[in-house]
Amino acid sequence: MTREALFDRYLAPVLKALIDEDAFLRPYRGIDWEQATSELRRPEVHYPPYYLENNFHGIPGGYLSMRAAVTYDPITQYVLWPNETWVRDCLVKSVTRPPARILDLGCGTGSTTVLLAGAFPEAQMTGLDLSPDMLVAARLKARREKLAIEWVHGDARTTGLPEASFDLVSASLLFHETPPAEVPVILCEMHRLLAPGGQCLILDGAQSTLRRVEWLSEIFEEPFIRAYAAGDLANDLAAVGFGAVRTEEHWLIHQVSRGVKPIWRPGLAYAGTRPQPSEAP
Repeated sequence: MTREALFDRYLAPVLKALIDEDAFLRPYRGIDWEQATSELRRPEVHYPPYYLENNFHGIPGGYLSMRAAVTYDPITQYVLWPNETWVRDCLVKSVTRPPARILDLGCGTGSTTVLLAGAFPEAQMTGLDLSPDMLVAARLKARREKLAIEWVHGDARTTGLPEASFDLVSASLLFHETPPAEVPVILCEMHRLLAPGGQCLILDGAQSTLRRVEWLSEIFEEPFIRAYAAGDLANDLAAVGFGAVRTEEHWLIHQVSRGVKPIWRPGLAYAGTRPQPSEAP
């Protein structure tokens, strides 16, 4: 059975019954969406072909639409088992020391970003995403919580942010939507952005479980999830120079991978041959 058939036959009817469409649309009524996205959009940001040419979660056009932004949270609250906040909080609880500067890469609608900002209220909090539509939803969420968060429209592969400018760089549910060739590029950028001793934290699907239970990869339309399942983020982190690397599973189907940028270490991988995006921005 195809991914579309699995989703349409089993999950879509259940989600439709559970989700109150009027309730999730209510916060967005009255928003001039074009104006809101134009306030966040940076014209110098270019979209890689894989981002434009693939459907994520079965939504045509991926995340570059109001539809993607307003439906993401209602769906995610049910599919991120057993509880979305508990799962995202696994990343927050993995922080080993209070950071002063935090960057959440691929922040989407800002769910993990808001949790991090709440957990570390003294930190300077930044959320970065490639979709200005998702950032509109994230900004609204932060305003409701009265949180001061800087939202940046940018590419996780080449953020343009200053080197060594963060103590914690996180990413939630980003890498299973990333082509395998781009994984080391993003990890190198995370390494570059961290100050020495800074921590990298990645929340995503448990790769070992996805390999063992193939039907989990078939439920949603995720074009790169099989490649993600075949990989090993802990090894990938070590390959680009992170130390103290490990992955911990949570509720069998989620994992948090972590690494620390060494204070000093000779011969770091990619020291002079940093991997480049497949399509230069």
